[in-house]
Amino acid sequence: MSVDSNEKYLTLITPDQVKLEIKDPVDPTALVQAKDIIKELRTSSDESILKGTINPAQLMKVGKKLGDLPEDSTSYIATKEECKTAFDGLNDVERKSLINIHARVLAFATAQRKSVQDCEIDIPGGKAGHTVNSCSAAGCYAPGGRYPLPSSVIMTAVTAKAAGCDTVILSSPRPALITLAAAHIAGADLFLKVGGAQAIATMAYGIEKENEFGPAVPRCDTIVGPGNKWVTAAKSIVQGYCGIDMLAGPSEVLVIADETANAEIVAADLIAQAEHDVVARAILLSNNQATIDKVEEAIGEQLACLPDPNKSTANEAFKLSFAVLCKDVDECVTISDDIAPEHLEIQTKDAMAVGKRCANYGGLFVGEHAAEVLGDYGAGPNHTLPTGGTGRYTGGLSVFNFLRIRTWMRIDDQKASQVMVDDSIVMARLEGLEGHARAAEARSLSVEPAYKKAKK
Repeated sequence: MSVDSNEKYLTLITPDQVKLEIKDPVDPTALVQAKDIIKELRTSSDESILKGTINPAQLMKVGKKLGDLPEDSTSYIATKEECKTAFDGLNDVERKSLINIHARVLAFATAQRKSVQDCEIDIPGGKAGHTVNSCSAAGCYAPGGRYPLPSSVIMTAVTAKAAGCDTVILSSPRPALITLAAAHIAGADLFLKVGGAQAIATMAYGIEKENEFGPAVPRCDTIVGPGNKWVTAAKSIVQGYCGIDMLAGPSEVLVIADETANAEIVAADLIAQAEHDVVARAILLSNNQATIDKVEEAIGEQLACLPDPNKSTANEAFKLSFAVLCKDVDECVTISDDIAPEHLEIQTKDAMAVGKRCANYGGLFVGEHAAEVLGDYGAGPNHTLPTGGTGRYTGGLSVFNFLRIRTWMRIDDQKASQVMVDDSIVMARLEGLEGHARAAEARSLSVEPAYKKAKK
């Protein structure tokens, strides 16, 4: 297959041309459409349906209209039996891979959960501490668009289970057999066969009771998982009513590579990212022009033999991608920290040392053999990561998205607590909150509360 040597895939720009391009992840048109969908789902003339919850008949109607459900569908769920049948129907190689990936993701999520524990300390006159508990119901979304993503089923549902959630609801439109199989091994309690805004709304607002189309769906305390622009728009609508993990934008990878990097491997990793979506971004930062040239050539060679639609998708994504020639690796790190990429690969000498100097990213992949795709498919850490520069202030999906850290305090010795009482009285009056001051005075052994003085 011929390669066009004149075609450029990575636009070469200078360091000062790099724009942070922090965009609102919520598409305004999708937001309007998502609001209309949610309104339609919550509309009912049936007085037996609790106001504000999802009307199951409307969910079936919207699901069919938007292509989530076949016209002859009679239910919005896939049963546990269907999921088990799909799992049992895998060949031995497929089943083993799914089991292996599940085990590694579960091991990492379990270790994360064990890393934060209940604690307590002494305070004047008593104790204070925190407890760590999971939310009750978790909603997990797995895309069902261009490619089925059973890996997202495992990354979300297994993590919720490891956190300790009592109920895990999974949602994915027109699920492939492998998606159903992944739901089985992940232990999902309920599988909704809808996607987009309708899926997010159903998990957020719930279906009050069993009906002719399926079982009741409990309201989820938090909703996680990647999705299309309608998923993101709907998550922006329901956040506050329930928790969400993040508002994700287009996927991205950034590779820092020096003269020691293997150009063919760098090219393969950039292509792997570019095939995700036409708006995905693949970025190369290097202190060596020869490395950039070799990677560019390797991209052309590897794209030439990539099948469609992967090839055409990647070609479009490369129109948004770029390479930067930096004066040294330190400048590469500085630019990378400004971009805060979703995936950051370090392919340099002393790669771990370089990686430790990087501050902002979603997931870090150190060295030639730590491919980002290994993270996609269950090395252990979660592949649901912050995009669009949000890695500057947040991290990827983890058990912590499903946990609540709640604080408590107790006073056992009133006399020993008086230093706190006195401090509270002073601070309350400094803030102009007289009621606060008097509530503290009510616990004082030395100050008569102002409300008692007023009675005299």
